[in-house]
Amino acid sequence: MKLVTAIIKPFALDNVRTALGAIGVEGMTVTEVKGYGRQKGHTEIYRGAEYRVAFMPKVRIDIVIDDERLEPVLAAIADTANSGTIGDGKIFVSDVRDALRIRTGERGPAAI
Repeated sequence: MKLVTAIIKPFALDNVRTALGAIGVEGMTVTEVKGYGRQKGHTEIYRGAEYRVAFMPKVRIDIVIDDERLEPVLAAIADTANSGTIGDGKIFVSDVRDALRIRTGERGPAAI
């Protein structure tokens, strides 16, 4: 099993969710986060005063999937979240040793 963690721009969330649903992803965890990468934030002007926004709003998506579904999931996220501009995000993949569905006691891939 794999844990796919994607950090994307907030406006891309609905399209990513739709694309993942189309390939059969049934569940995910979504968290609003803030951070920065190479862009190191940006400068904005409010009431004539310039100020620096160091942390950009992002959305974190966590999905646990079977190993064989990894490439379609990565492609769906990358294709949908790509706007071609800096700050589109990153996708991280980690191994998951085990999973347990609390309600039924199922373990492993059956639990996801």
